[in-house]
Amino acid sequence: MSGSVDAAAASAAPTAAATRLTGLVAALRAHGFGIGTGETVDAGHALEAVGFTDRERVREALAATLLHGEAQRPVFDRVFDLYFPLGHTRALGADGTAPAGPAGLAALRDRLAEALTTADGAALDRLAAEAVGGFGGYGSGPESDGWSSYQTLSRLRPETLLARVRERLRAAPGTEGPEFTERLLDNEIRRRIEAFRERVRTEARRRVAERQGRDRVARRAVAGTADTADFLLAGRAQLDELRRTVRPLARKLATRLAARRRRASRGEIDLRRTLRRSLSTGGVPVRPVLRRRPPRRPELVLLCDVSGSVAGFAQFTMLLVQALHDQFSRVRVFAFVNRVDEVTGLIARGAADPAGLGDRILAEAELTGWHGQSDYGTALGEFADRYAEALSPRTVVFVLGDARTNGSDPNLAALKTIADRARRVHWLNPEQPSLWGTGDSVAPAYADLVEMRPCRNARQLGALIGRLLPV
Repeated sequence: MSGSVDAAAASAAPTAAATRLTGLVAALRAHGFGIGTGETVDAGHALEAVGFTDRERVREALAATLLHGEAQRPVFDRVFDLYFPLGHTRALGADGTAPAGPAGLAALRDRLAEALTTADGAALDRLAAEAVGGFGGYGSGPESDGWSSYQTLSRLRPETLLARVRERLRAAPGTEGPEFTERLLDNEIRRRIEAFRERVRTEARRRVAERQGRDRVARRAVAGTADTADFLLAGRAQLDELRRTVRPLARKLATRLAARRRRASRGEIDLRRTLRRSLSTGGVPVRPVLRRRPPRRPELVLLCDVSGSVAGFAQFTMLLVQALHDQFSRVRVFAFVNRVDEVTGLIARGAADPAGLGDRILAEAELTGWHGQSDYGTALGEFADRYAEALSPRTVVFVLGDARTNGSDPNLAALKTIADRARRVHWLNPEQPSLWGTGDSVAPAYADLVEMRPCRNARQLGALIGRLLPV
């Protein structure tokens, strides 16, 4: 989306520009971006340098000074569009919206097909504004009126224009030749349609922000980065993006664990030997003597609920721990629904194709008995009986699940047996603590026996793994 910034007057009013910039930074911080004061000052200097006449230059200047990675760019773009909206003249109807009714919709679709064919960005911007204004409004009162991109796109249905745009592109000069295949043509049209859909979403957010305030919309209506997405609410696309972050996150955690291990290997002060050595310096312990720790790595066991909505959380954690396996003397992974089976080998083989890991686990492991619902009591009891040899004073156990038993016996005795045999047991629960103990959740009962911590997204998981993993 090219054009000038809607707040072009900000170039003549430094206070307005500073307000927009600080609002943008505050909204990005609310989404977890680590932006310091120095970076904010640099962004202000960048705005002074590029001015406000070219909106895309403003966007790139702020992105260069505020962002730390490419994964943050989608969120940044959506928030930027709220604080620095596009200033263009809209070819709307007399009432400020596109003409309503079937005739107006058909005319809008015809113009959209033409703009998609020519890839006219300015025309697509205008059409997105017309579409939202004419077909995206809802409510009947000044306090309830709003704008919906979903409603707009449901009525406009731009995806159904693919065949029409394809025919127009075929007829255009320069599209002949074997290199311009049908598949490439269709992919390009789908890309243009998706870009238009994003324009509609941006316009709807902009209109809502005018009524409700930019700050509120930036925090509530803009989806965060994949690492802050709630495991229980994340869609397939977000989970796929999370899986792609496993290796970088594992490298960062491995570096952190190695540093902790080096510090721990220095050992504790040997008080007796330190006092004896201090006799040569008049009783002053100038050179303390350390009791060296034996160089041994701990063992790790994962016990994961892979049923329902917690499956994505479990699979991501499995892949993360598998990527960290060099940090431990042994790693064993067990999955369960209402029966337990070891899936360590499946996880190791699944690192090459993480997207299909869940399906392979459900297909190849024996995880269910006579029903398909999760049963923590039965699963914990079977683990304590069948896999007792996996537990020792060197073993740290991580249990992953929401502790919802579907009304069955929680089998607290089995969890206590596991806790007694292992060095430490940590339970990571993807539900928020306010839901623990509601409905069929027995989280408070389990939390009385082992440490239970909320772990709702990948960022929290990385912090917990880095802090709780033994060295």
